[in-house]
Amino acid sequence: MPPRAPFPRICIALGFPDAETLLAHARSEYEDGERFFEFRLDYLPKPEQGIAVLRKFLSRHADCTILATCRRHQNMGRFNGSVEEQIRVLEDAITAGAKAVDVEIESAEVCGPRLENLRSRAYLLLSYHNYGGMQAPEAVLRRLQRVPADGYKIVTTAKKPSDNCKLLDVARAHPRIQMVLLAMGEIGFPTRVLSTSFGGLYTYAAPNAAAGTAKGQVSARLLRNLYRVEKISCDAKIFGVIADPVWHSISPAVHNRAFQARRIDAVYLPFLVHSVQLKDFFQLAQKLPLAGFSVTLPHKQKILRYLDHVDPLARRIGAVNTVWRKSGKWRGANTDADGVTRPLAKRLKLAKASVLVVGNGGAARSAAYALAEAGAKLAITGRNVDRVRVLARASGAELLTREQAEARTFDVLVHATPLGMYPRVDQCFFPGRIPAEMVFDMVYNPLDTVLLRKAKSQGAEIVSGLEMFIEQAVRQFEIFTGESAPKAVMERAAMEALTAARNDRGR
Repeated sequence: MPPRAPFPRICIALGFPDAETLLAHARSEYEDGERFFEFRLDYLPKPEQGIAVLRKFLSRHADCTILATCRRHQNMGRFNGSVEEQIRVLEDAITAGAKAVDVEIESAEVCGPRLENLRSRAYLLLSYHNYGGMQAPEAVLRRLQRVPADGYKIVTTAKKPSDNCKLLDVARAHPRIQMVLLAMGEIGFPTRVLSTSFGGLYTYAAPNAAAGTAKGQVSARLLRNLYRVEKISCDAKIFGVIADPVWHSISPAVHNRAFQARRIDAVYLPFLVHSVQLKDFFQLAQKLPLAGFSVTLPHKQKILRYLDHVDPLARRIGAVNTVWRKSGKWRGANTDADGVTRPLAKRLKLAKASVLVVGNGGAARSAAYALAEAGAKLAITGRNVDRVRVLARASGAELLTREQAEARTFDVLVHATPLGMYPRVDQCFFPGRIPAEMVFDMVYNPLDTVLLRKAKSQGAEIVSGLEMFIEQAVRQFEIFTGESAPKAVMERAAMEALTAARNDRGR
């Protein structure tokens, strides 16, 4: 029997429509230090071409582990041959040097003794894939185990946050069974980072210079450098940010870099949570368990109903952006308030300054209450007049329509709507003149919003939303960890993440 040594924690999934591209990407990933690859032979018009690539690649890079896959189109692969032909391709892959093969359970259940022949020559991984949703993983595992193999792979599609726990719980419940457990899609991304620390064999990554073979795959560079997949321990604390959308958030880059700087065994993840999924998210938070999380659009106000204790300022504001667990209770605070007042207080005296707040959501509420407490003379405008009226009355501010606001000039304008934020980068609340001498845009992705460009062109002093982001993130880090935040490190990480995002959008 072949050795049953553990695989590296990251497997690069390589699926390309021609042999030359497959070989080029395998070599490129090798130069980047990768040593574990899945060759998706079914992506090629003739899988035999992939066998030749496998042999050629291993002739120069014998220190690599190759997992060969030739999934049939009936099982969401691209191979149109019979089960017998599929097994023959995998046998040839083993002869060419593959140390492991992946056979989907639908083929394994009908291919008979030839499956045992595969297993006698290489590591046999039996796989189950569900692209439509989340079938009970325990039932799937029982089905898989009816066929003897060395390891089992369960890949499903997460539709709600708690689906992540359904998979990860299987790893915790069966530590002696070698398994790969992953949920596809953006909601399932946490499993791609956490599965190995929960006992999974490995996780899949996309190549650095091409798309992956499944939704939710990111590059090994990101998994290794940002999320530290190879270093996360089973005791690591788990933090994150909940939002919809969430993938644009730079919070994971900033907080993970801060954890690294302080040598804290922790990881910070993006959690996509739709507006109707907050209750379900708390099931995930309880079971993982999460130690704390950041809250942003559209959840800052609705989150209050799920918390056991809310800081008095956050309660007055009616919005929370920071949640953590203490003594088994969920606690909430609002660090956005400091994020608004501190950058402005460096530039002018807020007491008696005339300030126009644009917006009516959680961010606008934080700004309005913080500025009112600082003694500013406050006015509020926004797109939803009814909600703006409620906020103006609660914070003691003057209610203005956009036209009324445009006719005035304020010391400071604080913009607290999603307009201008990625992906709506070409939008601006004010179509014409910006009615302030100083403009503070709470949007930070992108840094240079339409609003700030227009304000700068008319001679106004501008304040980037990045300043607010860093201030609130520093306070969050201190709440989460009880340690002082490495502010300079977090600023550099934020700038690098924003620059990378801008470059990605420019491609």
